[in-house]
Amino acid sequence: MEFTSDNGPWLIFNEHGGSAGLLRDGKGSTWEGGMREPTIFWWPGRVKPGMVTDLGSTLDLLPTCAALCGAQLPGNPTLDGHDISPALLGTGPSPRDTMFYYRGCQLYAVRKGPYKAHFITKDAYGRSQAEQHDPPLLYHLGHDPSETHDLSGDHPEVVAEIRKIAEAHKSAMVPGEPQLDRRIGK
Repeated sequence: MEFTSDNGPWLIFNEHGGSAGLLRDGKGSTWEGGMREPTIFWWPGRVKPGMVTDLGSTLDLLPTCAALCGAQLPGNPTLDGHDISPALLGTGPSPRDTMFYYRGCQLYAVRKGPYKAHFITKDAYGRSQAEQHDPPLLYHLGHDPSETHDLSGDHPEVVAEIRKIAEAHKSAMVPGEPQLDRRIGK
């Protein structure tokens, strides 16, 4: 059994919307306060009590559940999730080392290991206009989970590596049919 949330706190509702603690911003932003969520996995006898801090995503739930129950996944469409069962079962690390942060259909940020580069930023719902960044803002999330100290000037090699990852991701992206558009007849 697994429990998680969809996004961070809804800041426009003030104290009723929740808090992201030390993480920056909230629901609707691609800052960590809008995207990073705790998740609880419970499987007596298989998942040991404890905390796992490896990178994972809700995109990983389908491939992980399929792997745990021996199901085959279809090859089309290509899934962007990973089987993170080694991290959950204590047999190895999560295979995920990159994360792509979208707002709508636009790529705003990319994480590689502990580093996250913001190409575009926009605060939580109802707060600001989108802002482009060149060079992108760069944060080391292990040292600075609040995303307050831009390291792009200190680590141009990391910025260059993440730019390449972003470009390769965008060039390989095959957008699927928007499911909501189909349901509402657009």
